[in-house]
Amino acid sequence: MKRIDLHVHTSASDGTAAPETVPELACHAGLSAIAITDHDTISGYERACGPAAALGLEIIPGIEISTRFNGSVHILGYFIDPHSPHLLPVLNWVVLDRDERNEKIAARMRADGIPADYPAMKARFGDVIGRPHFAELLVASGLAADIRDAFSRFLNKGCRYWLARHFIPIEDSLRIILHSGGVPVLAHPFQYNLDDTELRDLIEHCLDYGLMGLECRYSGYTPEQISYLQKLAHEYSLIETGGSDFHGERKPEISLGSGTGSLCVPYDLIDTLRDTASSLTRYKERKDP
Repeated sequence: MKRIDLHVHTSASDGTAAPETVPELACHAGLSAIAITDHDTISGYERACGPAAALGLEIIPGIEISTRFNGSVHILGYFIDPHSPHLLPVLNWVVLDRDERNEKIAARMRADGIPADYPAMKARFGDVIGRPHFAELLVASGLAADIRDAFSRFLNKGCRYWLARHFIPIEDSLRIILHSGGVPVLAHPFQYNLDDTELRDLIEHCLDYGLMGLECRYSGYTPEQISYLQKLAHEYSLIETGGSDFHGERKPEISLGSGTGSLCVPYDLIDTLRDTASSLTRYKERKDP
């Protein structure tokens, strides 16, 4: 069976593997196709396209947008137009907001004597800086034993170096993906710690704004959890998707393609996504000749 991974992060966001190297990793893992779904950026996909083509690996343009809905919820977008005029202004706002937050965190660290040079961090880690990078800085400075320790004592909510992020409303993220020609999918539903009623409320709210898929297969999900999500997807006429949420060394327990060991995402899920995206494009062309 041809296998795929529809949830892959690179160093263009908070992964550790360079986009140019991910296609080779995917081929070594025996995958036929992947989707680059970096957080709030499409630059990783663009950098991975050339190496993927050289290896004969199919690569899908994707994104994972952080949104606000009674807390943080992530929406995946597949087969988006990377150059969509609807997408780029939002991503530019996300970058500006993230930079302002990170500069405040770095300034607070410097006031405490920690050498947190934000421009130097961007030169080292890339343009997309988040809490994991500050955690690495704390470990390198000898103030934390490891990444987990850095988060628990310094970077989690309520800690010295935690600052709240601003997220776009979930309704806007769904509209943006649709207007960019993409298929919007609710990512890792169990991550939000919702009961059945709450998860259904989330799905039903998102359906009103164009939700089209549900990530049913995910690293660490049990067969029972997968079956439950598949039944929800069928009940709400949502496309089933799946992926590992690969982050490289930042999440060493998660392998590309196989997740924590048992993940298996069949290729035919891509066919459904592609057909749906094609239908959206044809509809948009009829509406905007």
